[in-house]
Amino acid sequence: MDITVNDFLKRAVATAEHFGFRSNAHHKGRTECKNCKVPISHTAKVDDRRLDGIYGLLAGGINAYTSSKLHGLDEPVFYYNLEEVPRTGDAAITFHIFNVEKSIAEAILIQTVRSLFNEVGQTNHVVKINSLGDNDSRTRYARELNTFLRKRLNELPPAARELMKEHVTLALSHMIEKNHELALRSPSPLEHLSDTSRRHFREIVEYLDMSETPYEIEPKLLGHYQCFNDAIFSFELQDGLGNSLEEKTLQAQGGRYTSFFEKHLKQTVPAVGAVVILKGKRQPARLPKQGGQNPAIHIIQLGFAPKIRSLLLIDELRREGILVNQNLTSDSLSTQLRQAEETGAKYSIIIGQKEYVDGTVIFRDMIGKNQETIPQSTLVSRLKRVHA
Repeated sequence: MDITVNDFLKRAVATAEHFGFRSNAHHKGRTECKNCKVPISHTAKVDDRRLDGIYGLLAGGINAYTSSKLHGLDEPVFYYNLEEVPRTGDAAITFHIFNVEKSIAEAILIQTVRSLFNEVGQTNHVVKINSLGDNDSRTRYARELNTFLRKRLNELPPAARELMKEHVTLALSHMIEKNHELALRSPSPLEHLSDTSRRHFREIVEYLDMSETPYEIEPKLLGHYQCFNDAIFSFELQDGLGNSLEEKTLQAQGGRYTSFFEKHLKQTVPAVGAVVILKGKRQPARLPKQGGQNPAIHIIQLGFAPKIRSLLLIDELRREGILVNQNLTSDSLSTQLRQAEETGAKYSIIIGQKEYVDGTVIFRDMIGKNQETIPQSTLVSRLKRVHA
């Protein structure tokens, strides 16, 4: 399916906004950012940012964070921007979530990218995913990998031996790229995860299972040691038989890059992002309008499984053309109800553990202050009726 660049960008913006991401202009215009007087800067150069393996577009989130004064926001920040790939000029969109340590951030990103793929007709795809773990996990893994490779120095290609002088994972990445036999026998980072990182990764996999997302756990998906930590993922386009397409219309990669902030900002800022590139289509001079109406419907959830159910509901409502607000990162009912009131929502949809098990939702009239429990299967028709 051929995708025009204007159609791609228009759909990308609509998808981003639907899942709660807001543009650079929106964030810069917020009072907390404009009035923030606390100075902030980073040390990441162009070559540092390119270590993300995605032309520096993902690690470039550190530029967005500092230039837009996002440190003035003491809350989860959902940020997107329309980008141009260096040198090629290909059109791209970047998604970033700051200040969220929980795995729901990766789930939202993967679902957002997947929805965009489906929206532009690229329905045959699989998510490749791996976890590099936290700092302790990566240190243990590097030590184990170093021991493994040093016992087999005679088998290492000269280039890999040279790369080991900088970092052992660079040597492994080189051998993976060259399809070297030793790379297949090397230890996996998944075998060295801390309890915290293992739980984080398990929750992401649970989301993939619950959402019926096609995925493969790929232990050889590494990323640069100075950029990524914990989850890292990519999207692979396939034909109808499940074979990887050689000519890729879209390229999508993402992951958690908190360690990049720690190195170049000297602060711990939970950061996770994704990049989607439309290959071979240059960014147009005129970009689609960003920012739209404030939705009249607010999704509220309580608990991990209800979060995932809510995320899938948000995507279902997107397909039906029903706009929503949400804060899937929150675990507080009172906070979410207050946010629904502050945004002027007319209706809120509440999913707790009981509703998740029963396949129902609580439909709350925010103006009349009354509510009722209804089957989730009837929600779309109900919303279309009251929201017509």
